[in-house]
Amino acid sequence: MLISDFDYNLPENLIAQSPLEKREDSRMLIVDRRSGELADRNFYDLPDFLREGDVVVLNNTRVFPARLFGRSETGARVEIFLVRETSRGIWETLARPARRLKTGKKIIFSEKLIAEVIDKTEDGKVRVRFEADGNFDRILDEIGRTPLPPYIKRKEGSIDADRERYQTVFARERGAIAAPTAGLHFTPEILEKIIAMGVTIAEVTLHVGYGTFEPVRVRDLSRHSVMPEQYEIGDTTAETLNRAKAEGRRIVAIGTTTTRALETVMTKHGHFEAERESANLTIIPGYKFKAIDALLTNFHLPQSSLLVLVSTFAGHQLIMDAYNHAVGKSYRFYSYGDCMLII
Repeated sequence: MLISDFDYNLPENLIAQSPLEKREDSRMLIVDRRSGELADRNFYDLPDFLREGDVVVLNNTRVFPARLFGRSETGARVEIFLVRETSRGIWETLARPARRLKTGKKIIFSEKLIAEVIDKTEDGKVRVRFEADGNFDRILDEIGRTPLPPYIKRKEGSIDADRERYQTVFARERGAIAAPTAGLHFTPEILEKIIAMGVTIAEVTLHVGYGTFEPVRVRDLSRHSVMPEQYEIGDTTAETLNRAKAEGRRIVAIGTTTTRALETVMTKHGHFEAERESANLTIIPGYKFKAIDALLTNFHLPQSSLLVLVSTFAGHQLIMDAYNHAVGKSYRFYSYGDCMLII
C-alpha cells in the first residue's frame, strides 16, 4: 500500500492544544472489528468494555524534559531537542538553527550545562557532547522544558505547566521524549475499578523516541521502517501474559508503544519473554498480530506510522471510516485529544 492511502482531512481547530481538566472525561470511540460498528462513549466507560480475566498492559515510561534553550558563544539563540544518547554524555539532537551549528561550536544553557557540537548525521541531526557541572538529569529537571509535539503551541518563556500533565499517572521509568498518550486518560480511580472487576494490570517499559513520530519518508510502505526504541519486559509481566494466552484471555494494549513492544517479543520468540532489547518491528499491512486482542489508542497524524499500525490491526477501511466519523463528531485529536478503543 501507499502512504497516501492513510490520509484524511483534519480541521486545525480539532487539534487539542491542552488537556481536559479531568483525564477520564475524554471521549472514546468504540470500534468493533467484527461488526464494523462505531459507538461514541467516554473514557470513564472503559470498564463497560472490559471483562474479568482481561490483562490490560500499560507502558510505564516517564517523559523527561528533553527540550533545551541556550545561546551560542556569539549570543545567538539555540534550541535543542534531545533525541537519544548514543554514548555517555553524547546525544543526537534536533537543533534550531542547525545550519549555523558548526563542529566545535559551544552552546551555553546555564552555568551548569554547556554542549559542544561534534558533527551532523546524514539525516540532519546534530550530535553534541554535554559538559555538566553536577548530575545531568537533575540539571535537565531544573532547566529543561517538556518536549511537547510541534502541533501543541506554547508561548516562549511561559510556565512549563505541562510538566506533570504530560505524564501518565503510572509513569515511573525515566527515558521517553514523548508521552505514551493513550495512557494519559487513566486515573487511579479507573485503575482501581477495573482491578476490582478481576482485570489484571501488567506493565512494560518502552521509551518513546523520535522514531514514534518521525514522518514516513517513502511512498511505498513496503520500504518503510521505524527507528528502534528500547523496551523492557519483566519476569512477572511475561509470566502473566503467557498464562493469559494459554487460557484464551484477552490482552488489551494501552497504546501503540505497548503494542510495538509486545508484538516485537512475540514475533521474536513465539511467546512472551522477559528481556531488555530494542523494538525494531515495523507494523504495516500484511502483518499478522500475535500478541494483542484489543487496543486503546489516541487519534494519530495523517500518513503516520502510528496510523498505519492501527489500520493494520483493525482494517484500513474501518479505521479511515472511524477517523472520518471522529472528525464529523468533533473529537479532539492527537496527544491531548480523545481516544478510540478497538475491540
